Amino acid sequence: MSGNVFASLPTVLADEFFETLARSGPVRIERIVSCGHATPDNHWYDQGWDEWILLLAGSAGLLLEGDEQPQILAAGDYLMIPAHRRHRVVWTDTSQKTVWLAVHIGEQSHEQK
Repeated sequence: MSGNVFASLPTVLADEFFETLARSGPVRIERIVSCGHATPDNHWYDQGWDEWILLLAGSAGLLLEGDEQPQILAAGDYLMIPAHRRHRVVWTDTSQKTVWLAVHIGEQSHEQK
């Protein structure tokens, strides 16, 4: 399997776009495309597996529960989010698409985020 992570980016994004690029056992690699999207107010992601994220393009603010301020991510920045570390996307770039690569580690079955 091969491809280009920047190929076929959606042109219109009413919602964030999630696409599984590869899966092997308990590891799933996902491309996420955002443009001005954020996690809904009062919602937190709480996943039962680790997630390593790499921001490939654009920028975003990611808040981990317990932190006072969101971490500002720019192209090239990465972050490991341990299982059950609650987190939310506070904002994503509105002037360009934000492209994420997410590696889900230890995921037993696909659970929609």
